[in-house]
Amino acid sequence: MRYSKALIPTVKETPSDAEIVSHQLMLRAGLMRKIASGTYMYLPAGMRVLNKVMNIVREEMDRSGAQESLAPCVHPIELWQQTGRDVDYGETLGTFTDRHGRGNVLAPTAEEAFTFLGASEINSYKQLPLNLYQISFKYRDEFRPRFGVLRSREFIMKDAYSFHPDDECLQKTYMEMYDAYCRIFERAGVDYVIVEAETGEMGGSGSHQFTVPCENGEDVIVYTEEGGRAWNIEKAPVDPPVKVEAVDVGAMEDVHTPGVGTIEEVCRFLKTQASEMIKTLILKTAEGEVVGVLLRGDHELNDEKITQLLGGVGYEMADDATVFDVTGAAVGFAGPVGLAENVSRVFVDPGVAAMGAGISGANKTDYHVKNVVPGRDFAIEGEKVQVADVRNAVEGDTYDGKPLKFKRGIEVGQVFKLGTKYSEKLGAKFLDADGVEKPCLMGCYGIGINRIMASAIELGNDDNGIIWPISIAPWEVIITLAGATDEIVEAGEKLYNELTAAGVEVLLDDRDVRAGVKFKDADLLGIPVRVTIGKKSLADGKVEMKLRTASEREDMELDKASEEVAGLVKTMKAELAEGKE
Repeated sequence: MRYSKALIPTVKETPSDAEIVSHQLMLRAGLMRKIASGTYMYLPAGMRVLNKVMNIVREEMDRSGAQESLAPCVHPIELWQQTGRDVDYGETLGTFTDRHGRGNVLAPTAEEAFTFLGASEINSYKQLPLNLYQISFKYRDEFRPRFGVLRSREFIMKDAYSFHPDDECLQKTYMEMYDAYCRIFERAGVDYVIVEAETGEMGGSGSHQFTVPCENGEDVIVYTEEGGRAWNIEKAPVDPPVKVEAVDVGAMEDVHTPGVGTIEEVCRFLKTQASEMIKTLILKTAEGEVVGVLLRGDHELNDEKITQLLGGVGYEMADDATVFDVTGAAVGFAGPVGLAENVSRVFVDPGVAAMGAGISGANKTDYHVKNVVPGRDFAIEGEKVQVADVRNAVEGDTYDGKPLKFKRGIEVGQVFKLGTKYSEKLGAKFLDADGVEKPCLMGCYGIGINRIMASAIELGNDDNGIIWPISIAPWEVIITLAGATDEIVEAGEKLYNELTAAGVEVLLDDRDVRAGVKFKDADLLGIPVRVTIGKKSLADGKVEMKLRTASEREDMELDKASEEVAGLVKTMKAELAEGKE
């Protein structure tokens, strides 16, 4: 490719709305352009990277025995209503009504579509296992798109769906996908960790998440100090605290706290600590059930943990009227005393159950109550009350006696055991060897294609631009013509043709601009190898070679440059593969 003929619109200034490094550099390097909030058009250099990632994914999926398919991006909403995920996804689900009045979904994922296909095509155990995958655009109506392609409305995903007769078969395919994912991320040159994960809206019995550790990641990885276990924040368990010995704190005492409804405000007003507060949350499920949750004031509710306790049913914070109906108080003044009598269930976090005494809302507007003793003044066990871990892990927590550590990361892939959640609802069944009809067990496996691209940039960059792993770089070599004399142009063309013939991907920078501009663009684009042909070096029959990762340049004989550069590229590819085995 000749730079003079390519659309690579690099820019010097960092776009004002680009929050993180990958977003900034993808725009500055001309890899993509914003069309609307959370939607981007990929330009030729960006497409070269995406295609390389997709090729790696496709090769490893095919190698694992999965078969490529393609589902439509528009699904009839009836399929989503049958599984209940139209409610689970809520407003994130993009929907529209067509001219015939039919409801449709802009697919954020495709369990429903592939299960519908399985219900139509699978009849016998002899057809199983079956693993189908696709690489396609997905859509989620994100409330606040941000971080470039890490939290966008439209994105590219590889998603696969497998069908099985039994648990053993599902486990085998699950591990084949697990291993394929390891090979994909290794070949793409991104470091990753594997964490135990919650299944979220996907449902099912088990999941692992592949996460790239980096400072700008939205996900939180929780791991034990020696590295033996790791989870995403939604899954991370914590040891229950040691029960505080009961002391005689006296009877409960109401305190007037006018207009003081948040934990922070109450702590300032009463000169206490958040850890001494009992936070009472009132939730309302998608099925209309009203539930109470008790947390220590310095802890936060874990969305996935409480969703699992609710049987996978979606929920939201109860509205003001519901809170008043069950507590007799405005929002901010709810308390645990008598709560179980007015809600269907109460979940008490172990952090609350272990408290000797605390301060809570008084179930009376503008009042809190001191000296509230769990087990004395409100139940922590019983028919409607359950002690359960419902909070996020925090610094200082332990699991199995080992300190928990935290770091941020980008989720790039996840594998799920779905069980029969979708097959039962959509009728994907088979006849076993005895002629008995059974629902298929299913697995699903997703990879964010453009997230791999962004993750590689988050891991590989410096003040000058991107530093790509050679396996997914837009070009492997850039030839920079530092001048426009006949000798320089002729030498550049010859080297370009020789490297191209040797199978090396080359960008020839033949633009009529200053050499300094060319060098800056080469670094910004992150091309792994730069060969510079200038008047001075050419006079000695040489060219300059510089690796993007190196600070020093080295000279090469012009007549040996194509062979040496091609060999270098081959070595770099081999080292990447060997270093990730």
